[in-house]
Amino acid sequence: MQRAHFYLIDKPRFREQPLLLVCELAKRAYAAELPTLVLARDRAQAEALDDLLWAFDPDEYLPHQIAGEDEDEDEAPVLIATPDTDAALRPLLINLRDEPPQGAFDRVLEVVPADPAARGPLRERWKHYQALGFELKKFDM
Repeated sequence: MQRAHFYLIDKPRFREQPLLLVCELAKRAYAAELPTLVLARDRAQAEALDDLLWAFDPDEYLPHQIAGEDEDEDEAPVLIATPDTDAALRPLLINLRDEPPQGAFDRVLEVVPADPAARGPLRERWKHYQALGFELKKFDM
């Protein structure tokens, strides 16, 4: 069964820098040896996430790269894809885009903004996944 997990930004450090939550989710996926594809909203977000992943954990390097920049991207445990790259889906997706991902994957993680006014699209995505028969869960972060 496909799963969709929604992570609601709550802690001050995630409110100040929402991409830190994405780093935390990617770190957990890497620790669990789950190849992860991050669907970035645009190039600027992909580059910001790339920079944050370098500095996120001073004690541990989180192997990652932006899709389309190196030939060995299939080996990167965490791959960041911009809308204009054609990266193959992986079992675990972290979706930062406005639309739900299409295709074959096991689990998608959705990051929900702290601002209640910005949560409308996420409610629609919840309904979308529900209609497709996904197992849904919500976590406060």
